[in-house]
Amino acid sequence: MEKEELSILKKYWENSAFKVLLVLIFLGIISTPLGVYLEGVYPAQNAEEITSLSPGDTILPGTDVVDDSKIRRAPLITHPRYLIEFARDYRIMDLMESLLTGSIRTPIVHLTGGSISRYGIATGYEGPGMLVVNAGKLTVNPPDNFIWGFKNPYIYGYKTKNGLEISENNQTLRVVGGEDISNDTIPNQYISGEKVKEWYDKAQVGDKIVLDYALTNFNDGRNTVPPSRIVDYFGESVQEYIKDYPDGAPVMAYMQGYTTQKVSGSASYLGSFPEFNDYSRAHNAREFAEKWNGTIVPPQSLASGKKSGGFVAVRDPEAPGGFASHGTCPPARALRGAVTSAGVPLPVGLNWSFHCIAFGVDPSTGVKVNNTGEYPLLIVMWTAGAAGNTQIYAEVYELVPN
Repeated sequence: MEKEELSILKKYWENSAFKVLLVLIFLGIISTPLGVYLEGVYPAQNAEEITSLSPGDTILPGTDVVDDSKIRRAPLITHPRYLIEFARDYRIMDLMESLLTGSIRTPIVHLTGGSISRYGIATGYEGPGMLVVNAGKLTVNPPDNFIWGFKNPYIYGYKTKNGLEISENNQTLRVVGGEDISNDTIPNQYISGEKVKEWYDKAQVGDKIVLDYALTNFNDGRNTVPPSRIVDYFGESVQEYIKDYPDGAPVMAYMQGYTTQKVSGSASYLGSFPEFNDYSRAHNAREFAEKWNGTIVPPQSLASGKKSGGFVAVRDPEAPGGFASHGTCPPARALRGAVTSAGVPLPVGLNWSFHCIAFGVDPSTGVKVNNTGEYPLLIVMWTAGAAGNTQIYAEVYELVPN
């Protein structure tokens, strides 16, 4: 052996940490046969026990999913191979502690899968993953091409004798005095403090009002995402979509790796009926198109247009109450033609006649498209022209995974 090589080896040997490391690795190796036998008698900790999170939670890359304090210690003699893992990571203090106490913590790498690093950090994927236990290992499933859930009430305000009790997921967060209700004291993404104060002043003790919404019942089985995490996980655009649509609406929370393919289209013409005010009818036709434009209907789901409001009541002696939203049937016919040509059933709330929306049916929330297909459907609607010359167009696109 050359003098230079001997000098390098001598230098390493004089390093005390290096000597300890070699000794520990040697002990781990010679103890391995016994350890293999004893590990079968004294199995390692269950992977689900080591996280402060829950299987089904949404996990972004970079999230620490392991709670080190929950990793229990086991007799060193039953798991001597763990010494090698600690030595490999140069965790000298853990090695020394294990030798001095005769007990050792299970290395994270023994409890986690490939999407979680040996230090307990979610890694190796993009987007909102989902924490799962697979084959006894804690891991994170990367997101599918499409993730959707449903908009449902999550935070309520209850009128009590002491004020407005704000409750999230059936747990009381705080109580706000009736005189203190404002945008600064309550969730106000969906309803202003002023509106809640008006409701509170008229409500009876025990009455409740919805203050905020969560996404629930996801297609991939992940847990409910509360209002405070929607933007973090899915972005501002999803939060804005939720605001536009009624309770119970399906919401496409995440999309990746897909192609938009047009599958059908239809058009209709408003026509002139001066007795019902062509300008009001044209307004209603534009409003219908706006309410439905951009709506995504996930597979095996029913979806309506955006929340009600904006339609003009036109006098009609034959309508209940003497008024109706005239001008909505032509765009409804365009929608009907486009979605049925795409192979899905006649929308709920429509019929096959020329006047395809019955009196009393809301043109947006009272009409629902039932996507019986395999892929999400995107509805695009717009208008051109004015008054009785208004033209209405509807197109349906499939979102097909690449």
